[in-house]
Parts: sequence; structure tokens; C-alpha cells
Amino acid sequence: MARKSEKLLIKRYASRRLYNAETSDYVTLDDIAGFIRDGRDVEIIDLKSGDDLTRTYLLQIIAEHEGRGENILPIEILTDLVRSYANQAQSVVPQFLAMSFEMLRDGQSKAMDNMAGSIPNPMAQMPGFAAMQAQQQAFMQAMMSSWGGGVATEEPKAPSRADTTSDLDDIRAQLAELQAKLAGL
Repeated sequence: MARKSEKLLIKRYASRRLYNAETSDYVTLDDIAGFIRDGRDVEIIDLKSGDDLTRTYLLQIIAEHEGRGENILPIEILTDLVRSYANQAQSVVPQFLAMSFEMLRDGQSKAMDNMAGSIPNPMAQMPGFAAMQAQQQAFMQAMMSSWGGGVATEEPKAPSRADTTSDLDDIRAQLAELQAKLAGL
């Protein structure tokens, strides 16, 4: 998703109304969420004080989506985030989250390219690859539909029990490796 180079400036007036400085009209939180989904970076400032309110409004947008039942963040993640404010992990968490989302964006692009067949995949000959690809496709479809972008794909085939067990073992090993790296930080 390409981003425009300039941030979209949103001004908050004393009346708490939000004003799009680019189009000279008032906007809502849903409008701002739409700008972000379209790839725009936004900056929300208080017109009177000049304070940057971007973080506050982005958190409010997330809270409203979660409150409407559009749950992307599992309770465990939310709980861990609250805990991170109270301990030494606070210094590591922002960088970890930023890197994780960057990896998710990169992986999403690569997965979509692989599913579309635009990149030759040497792993295609690996046993169990088709089941893993079906799982990825189902996951990506669920993620995209929860973000409002819905991707039309074929119904994934159910993986065999052996493939699932092998994949779970691989995932557990990778998770243990990541935990060891985090502990080293």
C-alpha cells in the first residue's frame, strides 16, 4: 500500500470538531480511519495549544472498533500491553511492536504475491506446503475482511492432522527462539 509523502493535517478546534486542512471540511473519526486505511498518515493537532493529539485519537479509533465487536486484538495482547506500562518491558515493547507490524506488512505482501502466483515459490515442492498455503490464505482472508478490505478467495482445504502437528511443532520452535532473543535484550 503506497503512502502519500505528506501527512494529512487534521486540526481540532476548541469545540472538539475535527477539521481537514487539506480539503477544508470537518471530518469524523470514521473519516480519519478511512484516510489511514487508504494509506495516508495523519497528524491531529489541537489548534489552540498546538499539542499533538494523534496518538489519543488513534487509540480512540481502535477502542471504538473493538467496542463494536470488530475484535482484532486478543485479550491476552491487551493484557500484556497494560502490563508493559508497569514494568521494564516498556522500553522494548514499542520497538518490538513496530518490528512485528512491519514483518506482518511485508509477510502479507509476499503471501499475497505468492498466492497470486506472481513469484515462483521454491517451497511449493515441500510436503505439506499446500495445506500450509491454504491456512495462510484463510488467515489472510480473515485478517483482510476484519480490516474491511475483504479478499475473495477459494475455500481453503482442511490440512491433514500430520501436517498440522508438524506445522505446530515448527511454530513452537520459532516462538521459543523469539522468546530467547527477547530475554537476551
